[in-house]
Amino acid sequence: MALRNQRIWAYIDEVARAGSVRQAAERLNMTPSALLRRIQDVEHDLSAPLFERHSLGVRLTAAGELFIRWIRTQSAELARVYSQIEELGGLQRGDIRIACSHAVARSFVLRHVVDFRNRYPNLKFKIMVTDHVRAVRALTEYEIDLALIFRPLRHPELQPILSVGQGLLAIMAADHPLAAKAVLRLRECAQYDLAMPDIAFGGREIIESRLANSSVKPNVVVEANNFDVLGEIVAASDLITFQIDIGAAIWENDPRFAVRRISDLDRTYGPLVLGQLKGRPLPLAAAKFAEQLAGDLHNCRTLPMTDMPPFEAEDDYDDRPVPLEPEG
Repeated sequence: MALRNQRIWAYIDEVARAGSVRQAAERLNMTPSALLRRIQDVEHDLSAPLFERHSLGVRLTAAGELFIRWIRTQSAELARVYSQIEELGGLQRGDIRIACSHAVARSFVLRHVVDFRNRYPNLKFKIMVTDHVRAVRALTEYEIDLALIFRPLRHPELQPILSVGQGLLAIMAADHPLAAKAVLRLRECAQYDLAMPDIAFGGREIIESRLANSSVKPNVVVEANNFDVLGEIVAASDLITFQIDIGAAIWENDPRFAVRRISDLDRTYGPLVLGQLKGRPLPLAAAKFAEQLAGDLHNCRTLPMTDMPPFEAEDDYDDRPVPLEPEG
């Protein structure tokens, strides 16, 4: 039944994501009336409505919430079965869907995507660059297979595969007054105007929490959800921004920038977590890509130069690899 009705399940899932029959029909290249008839056929079989109308479109009913969860679970399981079948042919096809923060997308993830596709050229990637909250939501809604995110909030459905410590670095123009120092305190940086990512980014949360009880308050004059934009602004001004170690490589190799450590006394460390949905076996292609990422992440671990107290409880993921769940 799953194979025969897979297209219908995809139609219903698209309506749920779009929140509109008309918008979903446009994306599916079909008429709204035809799409509505397919939904009504399923509602008739279930003897329950899946959607209710409101002023801006449609929303899932309680029955619809249950059914859409089943659809996404079945779709993920079917993808895993396809992956197992494809394994017989030597990983000749398959999709890998990963959500990651901008810090790791720009260099780390892209480098591994290129390397992986050189070995398996028929595989396809979907890369979602987003913050840690949206990444975890995408995992739970089966939109992605893997997430690589900095300092995610604890979530019962996020299963860490590997967690490594990452420290924050201060990024500034090469001729900035603070560039003469090798190690900086946060309060020194906060004496200058700051260019910061928005509050959804884990690094921003660390900076604000560490300076909350300081006599020096950060003055954020530029806020953006894109680190490339922040970097260009910093290069042309006396503003300062911050980035985790793994995301600073591009700036470290650019003579326009000075990249400086934050003192361990400020404890600006947090976990970079590679994770999957708890209880969901990964498709073969995603599992192999996760193994490749985890192997390299071991070399990217950042630890304080001196003995420091452990991370706060909300930041503290187990800093050991977790075996990937077997596929059956």
